[in-house]
Amino acid sequence: MLVHLRRSLVLAVICMVVFGFLYAFAGTGVAQLLFKNQANGSISANGSTLIGQNWSSPKWFHGRPDDTGPYAANPKNNVSGGDNPLVANGVSGESGATNLGPRSKVLLADTKQLVAYWHKLGVNPTPDLVTTSGSGYDPDISPQDAIVQIPMVSKATGIAPSRLRTLITKESHGAEWGFLGSSYIDVLQLNQALAKLS
Repeated sequence: MLVHLRRSLVLAVICMVVFGFLYAFAGTGVAQLLFKNQANGSISANGSTLIGQNWSSPKWFHGRPDDTGPYAANPKNNVSGGDNPLVANGVSGESGATNLGPRSKVLLADTKQLVAYWHKLGVNPTPDLVTTSGSGYDPDISPQDAIVQIPMVSKATGIAPSRLRTLITKESHGAEWGFLGSSYIDVLQLNQALAKLS
């Protein structure tokens, strides 16, 4: 019986070393070697390209309304921002979709509020600019979402609309592998390029 117990313990230690440490270190090493930017969260001085930031000034291109208008953070009311309807201990969640259906009066009111918000900025919004993303923090918009914001950004920065249109074209990425999804623009990268124009 002691022989079986010893074999079991030795096998358990070997499996723990191989699968618990060596496999994890090998995976981390490969990720750092081949995918360093993604493995480290693509952090830059201004944020991450993998998660949307709140661009509230008209001198920047805005992303989806995940932390804008009715979804904005409000520390006074313990609302952390984003559009997550889930509440834990009286504080709203960090991210996630509201899952409000097309007949929801709350969704309709929120959308009307966002349309009014965009109209105040001089923008005729696209559907993406008045609806939140599934995650609650989408970093990308479509080229059309950026194009409709040109008058707002041009007025606030003094940059000619033709230069902004060229910038949008330059910062647009095609569909993944040429067929997955549609073309997109990372808002952080677009605004970093815009800062260099200014």
